[in-house]
Amino acid sequence: MSKLGVAVIGAGFWGKNHVRVFSELSGTELLAVCDTNIVRAESIAKQYGVKAYSDSRQLLKRADIQAVSICTWTTMHASEAMRALRAKKHVLVEKPLANTAKEARKIVNFARQRDKHLMVGFIERFNPSVQRAKAMLKGKEIGELVSATAKRVSQWPERIGDVGVVKDYAIHEIDIMRKIFEVDPTTVYAKIGNLKHTKFEDYAQIMLTFEQGKTAFIEANWLTPNRIRNLTLTGSEAILSLDYLTQEITVETLDKTLKPRSEWKEPLKLELQDFAESIIQDKEPEATGLDGLKALIIAEAAIKSSKKDSAIRMRFD
Repeated sequence: MSKLGVAVIGAGFWGKNHVRVFSELSGTELLAVCDTNIVRAESIAKQYGVKAYSDSRQLLKRADIQAVSICTWTTMHASEAMRALRAKKHVLVEKPLANTAKEARKIVNFARQRDKHLMVGFIERFNPSVQRAKAMLKGKEIGELVSATAKRVSQWPERIGDVGVVKDYAIHEIDIMRKIFEVDPTTVYAKIGNLKHTKFEDYAQIMLTFEQGKTAFIEANWLTPNRIRNLTLTGSEAILSLDYLTQEITVETLDKTLKPRSEWKEPLKLELQDFAESIIQDKEPEATGLDGLKALIIAEAAIKSSKKDSAIRMRFD
């Protein structure tokens, strides 16, 4: 079987990692790199022996490019995704899917009309520690899930310039909570604000409630000196904690603490491999456009909740 022809649109901080991984995967052939900064595009393209573009419209004319990965600024996600779908390409969009839920809904509907695969870059779904935690939940190894707590904090990432911490950091955890609980939240309540940055919020505490009184708590900020990425699942029989960065898991029961070991794997490689396989095998990707839309709806509800200082009942229609 021939390889899937792919290109990356947006070759900055994160896009260059997409370029590297696509060049390493056995099922994909990296064909082009696009960035509005042509010097950067040419530098990266030369490194991988591919064509450089400064305008995605020229890149999308190529028939040999079947799929694109969009890693531009968030405010450009919608226009670039729609442009790629009009060109009949399969599309992966880095999170968040769009700048607003309204834009995201248009992308999801248009991808469905075009019968093209649309995937969102929710990388933590592919973190081996999350996948092992899901398997342990399914096997009732910590009993019934009662609550979950996530912390994603660090100093302000200079790469960010067009969204706040909710749509950049907390949205990862919003998506993971949907994945862990396997249902959408019924309500959201949040406290969000600015401590150091004036343009966007730089800290958020978000509570999601689910059916049967189950809850999820999310802390995200751009203020903390130490980089922390962890998730704790409280079950009726044990507590499971994981570190997204080291991929280590700890399970605490009444009488013992377990630390099962496993091989570290690069989540981005697993994510892009899933994207390629979803196209080649014509199956639904792990993180769909609908997942991206729902995460944005929840993120915007959290921002609204903080402004109104009240809980928001969720609606996804």
